[in-house]
Amino acid sequence: MREFDSIVIGIGGMGSATAYHLARRGQRVLGLEQFEVPHDLGSSHGITRIIRLAYAEGGGYVPLLRRAYDLWRDLEVQAGERLLLVTGCVDAGAPDSATVRGSLESCRQFGLEHQILDAKFLREQFPGYRLTGSMAAVLQPDGGFLLPERCIVNFVKAARALGAEIHTRERVIGWDASSGGAEVRTEQERYHARTLVITAGPWASQLCPLLRDLAIPERQVMLWAQPLRRELFQPGIFPVFNLEAPEGRFYGCPVYGVPGFKIGKYHHRHENVDPDDIDRQIHPKDEAVLREGIRRYFPDADGPTLAMKTCMFTNSPDEHFILDAHPGTDNVYIAAGFSGHGFKFASVVGEILADLALDGGKKYDGQLGMFRLARFA
Repeated sequence: MREFDSIVIGIGGMGSATAYHLARRGQRVLGLEQFEVPHDLGSSHGITRIIRLAYAEGGGYVPLLRRAYDLWRDLEVQAGERLLLVTGCVDAGAPDSATVRGSLESCRQFGLEHQILDAKFLREQFPGYRLTGSMAAVLQPDGGFLLPERCIVNFVKAARALGAEIHTRERVIGWDASSGGAEVRTEQERYHARTLVITAGPWASQLCPLLRDLAIPERQVMLWAQPLRRELFQPGIFPVFNLEAPEGRFYGCPVYGVPGFKIGKYHHRHENVDPDDIDRQIHPKDEAVLREGIRRYFPDADGPTLAMKTCMFTNSPDEHFILDAHPGTDNVYIAAGFSGHGFKFASVVGEILADLALDGGKKYDGQLGMFRLARFA
């Protein structure tokens, strides 16, 4: 049985960052991924992923976001390529909606630069938007998007450069922990380490049954449309958006990589799934859900569909993250339940998990209360 200091199960957004931060702190790291690096079967793909500093989900996230931005910029320097593009971010909805109120509150609490725009003024500044007359928007200039596949690849490259081993196409079938560490069994081998970190995304509850009702996978669909007026949806012209509308909560990005405007909808068709048996086919109902948002609020983007892709959210009951030690163990740590808004935090979550595993979370102790498992007791 091979020995390591730390084992990380799942090398997507969170796991790749965790492997890097553990290796950066001198650990002999093994990362285990059941698919490839990167892959499009979980939650960490899609060409672009939103990052926003104004945070309607709660002001407690903002200090972590500031650290996340710094760590993404550090990774860019190491990688020698651009991974985070700033476009500005629009949080929009009815003036009394949770999205607008929460975004505005986080801006005021942390002194974030922002503007409050009505629908008419937003359209004048960014003609791709066509909000209804009663809607308002909070424009925060630091928002933008990350390139998730390139982020993961570069975290893995950086971890390997520090001596980490990353094994792909090696599925974990079980683990056990004792005071002496953790033993991990895969379909090919057995390994032992002093600490184990589980960042398995939609598969987290398979490895940790205590998460069965706390980290529930949900089928999502993303759509890329060819805009009718492509010039209105370029990164320098069109901010990313988080839009709470009567039809649901839509999110999206300007044209990048593929020549398409990207849109998704939180809790797309409310389909909880088994991650090993998810329907990855795209159906007319999937496109209809997203076309409703395009035609109502971004009609100049309502051109032909270029691509559609499934992914998964893994939802916690309160849609806040789970970052904690596994109950009853001294050396197993869990990151799960990122509920569709986690990828932007991957750079700092990796640092948090390394800190939990090696120092008991001292650096972030005052910031992790909202993510502890005890809140569900």
